[in-house]
Amino acid sequence: MKTVVTIVGQDRVGIIAMISNILAENNVNILNINQNILNGFFNMVMIVDMGQSIISLKDLGHLLGEKGAAMGLDIKVQHEDIFKIMHRV
Repeated sequence: MKTVVTIVGQDRVGIIAMISNILAENNVNILNINQNILNGFFNMVMIVDMGQSIISLKDLGHLLGEKGAAMGLDIKVQHEDIFKIMHRV
């Protein structure tokens, strides 16, 4: 199951490390990363594969959301189907 993870907030040391560690601990594979930093504003979109994960989508979203909030970040986790449905004509 492919999932989209979005991260937005002020740039600081350790953002990518925190997120990638949580994903690795839960056997979530990172497939693609797109990251931008503009005037100190951090934005990253990750495509991950949860096919072998040991955590549910809901629990992963909650965990990343909590950890992100502690770092001043807004982190969202969404199933790829949401994006496919939004872009159907």
